[in-house]
Amino acid sequence: MEAFVDIDGVTLKYRGASGDIVALQDATLKVQRGEFAAVVGPSGCGKSTLMRLVTGLHKPTAGTIAIDGKQVTGPVKMAGMAFQNANMLPWRKVIDNVLLPLEIVEPHRSQFRSKKAEFRAKAEQLLATVGLAGFGDRYPWELSGGMQQRVSLCRSLIHEPALLMLDEPFAALDAFTREELWCVLRDLWQRLGFTVILVTHDLREAAFLADNIYVMSARPGHIVQIKPVPFARPRDLQVTYEKEFGDIVMELRMKIAQVRQS
Repeated sequence: MEAFVDIDGVTLKYRGASGDIVALQDATLKVQRGEFAAVVGPSGCGKSTLMRLVTGLHKPTAGTIAIDGKQVTGPVKMAGMAFQNANMLPWRKVIDNVLLPLEIVEPHRSQFRSKKAEFRAKAEQLLATVGLAGFGDRYPWELSGGMQQRVSLCRSLIHEPALLMLDEPFAALDAFTREELWCVLRDLWQRLGFTVILVTHDLREAAFLADNIYVMSARPGHIVQIKPVPFARPRDLQVTYEKEFGDIVMELRMKIAQVRQS
């Protein structure tokens, strides 16, 4: 079966003050359509670099990246992205922040004026799905950090991307809010069926959300382990207290400790 996201032998070098730095070396990763993939590894291993390569923001020095059978040669329109910082535009109301991708990405951009009422209704529906019904006319500074991240998720999904790229989206939140948003993301993914690549340092987050966890080596980064997650879906937070869940987290922790020293 052809992978939906196919990263094949990718190397990325960039010039530093003291010479070339190899961020990734012969990295290969294949994610199937509809899969929830998590990428973990030691700090500085190239997880976020991998994300920028997949979305076409960087070009690899060697190797290829293809999405849905088409080689990535520039910014990928079919991808939605969310980051650790929600990056709301403070002068725009919540709903206008959510609608921003539709003002930028074709074919929505050319239809934005004629379909604005339809797009606005869609944004309001997404906000309601993540528990923010009635917050569309608020400004970002009126929302908590967790609420802003919910808005960020809505913004990343408003143009119905086939691929959602998430770079530490919940890292800055408290533990309770983080777990709450795991469930929000779980429900959105199960309802909408998009493919996800989640970059995270939180091994519990990876084990709760993912179908497969891809462990990266220390720099120069490449995949050293693929860990399937066996828990049936839909998953409840209760699974995080089971022994098998703890065993997976410990296995991942030990593998990352090992590659940090190698």
